[in-house]
Amino acid sequence: MSTIIGTKTTAKVETQPRGKMIAYWLVTLLLAASITLSGIGQLIRYGGNVELVTNIGFPLYVTNILGSWKLLGVIAIVVPGFPRLKEWAHAGIFFLMTGAALSHLFANDYGDYGFHIILPLSYAALNIVSWALRPKSRKL
Repeated sequence: MSTIIGTKTTAKVETQPRGKMIAYWLVTLLLAASITLSGIGQLIRYGGNVELVTNIGFPLYVTNILGSWKLLGVIAIVVPGFPRLKEWAHAGIFFLMTGAALSHLFANDYGDYGFHIILPLSYAALNIVSWALRPKSRKL
């Protein structure tokens, strides 16, 4: 006859290193703020957003579509849960930003010092870093 006197089971919870978590949130919040301001600017057609779009041959209503997509993508990335939606949002922001850079490149609309190419590519890079640093709770 065997008797189990006592067993103790411990579960090891894997946590992300603190530095990596801080880096993730810094990059993600910078990305979110940048994309949010850009999206709002497009929705209200603030500043040079009208010329930015029409100079490359796009119709003006595109600002409504792009601005809405940007804001929805930011919400998806920042709100907790929904890992599949976050994957799609990161992909969407990447395609949106690289598409913007390529559109300006193909239209020979570089802006001052290549600003119309460099800015969206820097947002795409921030997006990649945010995606790569995301914690396990935000992964599929």
